[in-house]
Amino acid sequence: MQKIGRQMGSNLAGVYQDKEGRRFYVKSLESPAHARNEIIAAKLYQLAGAPTLTYVSAKELNQIATEFVELDKKHISRLSDSERRQARRWLGVHAWTANWDAAGFDGDNQGVVDGVVTTLDVGGALEFRAQGDPKGKAFGACVRELDTLRKNVDNPHAVRLFADMSPVEINEAIAVVTRIPDASIRRVVAENGGGIALAEKMIARKADMAKRMT
Repeated sequence: MQKIGRQMGSNLAGVYQDKEGRRFYVKSLESPAHARNEIIAAKLYQLAGAPTLTYVSAKELNQIATEFVELDKKHISRLSDSERRQARRWLGVHAWTANWDAAGFDGDNQGVVDGVVTTLDVGGALEFRAQGDPKGKAFGACVRELDTLRKNVDNPHAVRLFADMSPVEINEAIAVVTRIPDASIRRVVAENGGGIALAEKMIARKADMAKRMT
């Protein structure tokens, strides 16, 4: 493949085009563990029905590749009211996967693709922060992100998007996750190289979210 475009995030990356003219965004992460973490996160998003980019096989184990798409919009500030409602539907998925970077450092992790609000990068979900550092005990069985994504002033774009959600909207966002069967979570994690401990943690996090429903 031939490189035809530059990186668009904090990780070493570029836009590549193959002989058939198909374009892909390929980024190189710190390790295969980081790449595996992002793939599992993307698969869990997709299991929940939350729109993400389309992931494809990468050449190297520490790389992530997605089909390149043209965005209708790329910034939370540009979302219409109906698009904001779309984005807020997935609060529960962001919280469940501990995606602290759901909105993006600059508000640019939510984009619109063919009219659908899409999470553009899930590299900040599960076990690693968006910049690659491990979350450690901060990624536990208690889903604090249901609150922090709505209230943490250090994450202003997430607050801007999620703070004014009604109790009904929050319940609906939680239900998106609690409806997922435990067996499906175990299958997705295992099929994408994750361990039993991660699968059981995601099931425990789902159970913790169910307690928050009113």
